[in-house]
Amino acid sequence: MHSSSPFRRFFTGPAASPVGQFMQTFISRPEFGPFVLLILEIIVFTLRSGAFLSSTNISNLLAFTPELGMIALGMTMLMTSGEFDLSVGSVFGFAPVVMWTILNTGTASLEVGFFVAIAIAVVIGYVNGIFVTRLKIPSFLVTLGMLLVVRGTALYITDGFPQRTWSAEGSWIANLIVGEFTIGSIKIYASVIWFIAFVIVLAYMLTQTKFGNWILASGGNAQSAQARGVKVGRTKIILFIMTAVMSAFAGIVSSIRVSAANPNSGTGYELEVIAMVVIGGTALTGGRGTIIGTVLGVLILRFMRNGIVLIGVPGLAYNIFIGAIILGMMALHSWLERRHNAGV
Repeated sequence: MHSSSPFRRFFTGPAASPVGQFMQTFISRPEFGPFVLLILEIIVFTLRSGAFLSSTNISNLLAFTPELGMIALGMTMLMTSGEFDLSVGSVFGFAPVVMWTILNTGTASLEVGFFVAIAIAVVIGYVNGIFVTRLKIPSFLVTLGMLLVVRGTALYITDGFPQRTWSAEGSWIANLIVGEFTIGSIKIYASVIWFIAFVIVLAYMLTQTKFGNWILASGGNAQSAQARGVKVGRTKIILFIMTAVMSAFAGIVSSIRVSAANPNSGTGYELEVIAMVVIGGTALTGGRGTIIGTVLGVLILRFMRNGIVLIGVPGLAYNIFIGAIILGMMALHSWLERRHNAGV
């Protein structure tokens, strides 16, 4: 007679313990793989470099991570609906150029420049959404074209040169979005608080609201969703706008923090952000998305970029690690999904 092992009965047997049931559910989640990888990454870098968990390095990580993270959150919502946006990096660089050009030319205040830049991002997202949903052009082509238009406009406005340096001290909006404070010896920017707030709001929106159901349905099967009354086109337009606005906001945060507006800022961010989202467990084809997974994906790649430099690996090798992680995570997600569909 064949009998299953005690280990297997612990997790899957009819009398599985509560701990076993919890572990089985946890392992089947798309966030499981990224979570394990992040823990291993932290352990390896900590053992190889004593500076990895130093207050100075943590402060640096907390400064850079939320900016790409904000873009990744918007991209998660959009990819869950079955679309993606290649123009996010160019919007990241363009928005601060607009804001600081308005200020530096004496046209208006920094606050006015901020809202104008955000308004332009709304228009960019709306145009992307209209072309995709009304004209039925694939989002790859639409947003690739928008990438070139937006980046080209930023370069034209600045003649290809970074904006001159400035000081945003005394501006209430600068203090609101990039103010800094310390916890012990760790410096924390307000952008960390914004990032956490976006995570909470978007996670709730995706999992607990009707709009979140519309997003999932639009990505899963748009035609069936449309037949059931889901406003697929409107949902996707809103998500394109959200993604563009979050990219613009992230770019403005970065520009205030470093006191520079470079029209080439954000080059290549679109692919890195998509990698973060996919590593986190969101399906590239739509229908499945996870905000928490994206947070893990963001941390994995930002920690990777930081850690390999600390342990002496050439920074040019970063793309090798990204590619290997993407392939590994895709294989793991595929395996877990097959097990879940098979009821194992």
